[in-house]
Order: sequence, then C-alpha cells, then structure tokens
Amino acid sequence: MEFRVLKYFLALARQQNITRAAEELHLTQPTLSRQLQDLEEELGAPLFTREKRRMKLTEAGLYLKARAEEMITLEEKTLDQFAHLEDFVAGDVYFGCGETQAMRLVIDALTPLGRAYPQVHFHFTSGNYEQMFDAMQKGVLDFGLLCMQMPPEGFIYRQVPFDDKWGVYLRTDHPLAEQESIGPQELREQPLILSRQLLHNRVFEHWLGEDTAKLDIRSTYNLAYNAAFLAEKRLGLLLAFAGLVPLGTSAHPDLTFRPLSPTLSFHNYLIWKKGQVFSRAAAIVHARLEDAFGRD
Repeated sequence: MEFRVLKYFLALARQQNITRAAEELHLTQPTLSRQLQDLEEELGAPLFTREKRRMKLTEAGLYLKARAEEMITLEEKTLDQFAHLEDFVAGDVYFGCGETQAMRLVIDALTPLGRAYPQVHFHFTSGNYEQMFDAMQKGVLDFGLLCMQMPPEGFIYRQVPFDDKWGVYLRTDHPLAEQESIGPQELREQPLILSRQLLHNRVFEHWLGEDTAKLDIRSTYNLAYNAAFLAEKRLGLLLAFAGLVPLGTSAHPDLTFRPLSPTLSFHNYLIWKKGQVFSRAAAIVHARLEDAFGRD
C-alpha cells in the first residue's frame, strides 16, 4: 500500500465523485479508477458503494479513511522533520488538549517561542483523553494537555498549576438556578447532559454516592460548546468545567452556572511519551515547557 494511492483514496473520499477527484489529482479518470480497483483488491474489501453521481464510503472505507489520515499526517510530519534537520529551527509541533482554561497558561509559556521562532508552527487538536493517548502512542501528537484527577500512567507528566472545577450549566429560569450550588441529590433527580469523561469515573461516582448508570443521562458530549445548546433547549442540565461556556453574551443569554457542592475539581497535566525523540522544533518546546512547569 503506497502513500500516493492513499492520497488518491482520500481525495475520492472527500469529493465523493471520481471525475472531480481525478481533476483535483490531475489524473485521468481511468487511471484513478484502476488505482482504486487495485487498492480494493489488495485489501480484499470494497471501499465505496457506487451510485449515479456519488460514491459513498463502505464500513471498510470509513475504517481506511481514519487510518489513512493518521498515516498521511505522520508521513508529512516525518518529512517536515527531515527537511529541517540542518536548517534553522523550524517545523510543526502537535498538541492534543481537552477543553480547559489551563490552556491559557500553556499558551503563555509558548508565546515567547512563537515570537523567537516564527517558523515553528503549533497545531492543536481537541479531544478526550482516550483519543489523545492513542494519538500520542502512534506518534501523531508530540504533547498532550489533559484534565484528570490523577496523572496518567505510562507517560512523563508535569502538573499545570490550574485546577478545573465541575459545575452545572442550566437555564436562568430553572428552579435550581436559585441555589448558590448544586449537590448530588439534585443531580440524581434531573435529566443530565454528561461529559463522556465522567461516565464510569470513580471519583465522580464517589462524589455522587452511586453508579452513574442510575442517572437520567439524556445526552453525552465531547465538547461543551456544542452541549450548551442542548441545555439551552431544556434537554438537560449540563455538567462541565467552569468557564467553558460563554455566559452573559448573545451566544447563550439564557444560561447560568452553578458550582457543585461539595467541590469537585480535576488537575491538569502536560504529558509526553517516555523515551520520545523530539524534532528540533519540538525539543525547543519541550525545554520551554520544562522551564515553565518544572523538571524531575
């Protein structure tokens, strides 16, 4: 399986039309069709279903698309690193991060580097900790910033001096909005919009006093920005970190925030793989993060 053919496949997956994909790739349609046919024969599975004017990914095609995007990103990252081995400090540095205000401290630490090395480019990917761990193990990400109760195993970490506090986003006309804080008993009686980070989380279940499976969970989310619209439409109370949803603005004029009582907070950790070999650009970032957030 060649990277060139994977790029052909991704173009076709993006365009969903072999004529447009061929034009994008500057190939003839028969050439692209033959390359796709060879790829399907090599994998032993159809990658597209053919319709009149549209080609849709099969289940096998969706799987290959996810893997191909990872492989192409890793190829580009590797080529970028080799291209700048003997050059001035330049290149791409990849961060994975959850939704947290601790990112402000990380950006503050990186700002001097951005000004001193304008050819070093930062790329940020948002996701949950499982996605971040997987991407870091595969070498797609250089660093991760994750909000957790305990530091993750199998990674080198530095704690960022900012703890995120959990609370509830709810409509201003909701009866619980009259309270200064919200406790476990109130949550057990309400429909909830819950972060997937909290599902089966032992710390949260200890705070709650029972299994999360017993809660009335109407929806789960990965990004609080999207989930806030559900809370606004009275589809449930949104559990998320303080400060993630803009309140008092035209974006969410009918929402307010109440902290949990007793307080439930998570720490923030910068992590990277043990024994990781950094590119020159990532090595400079690594040194800066060590200076800002401590060394062993």
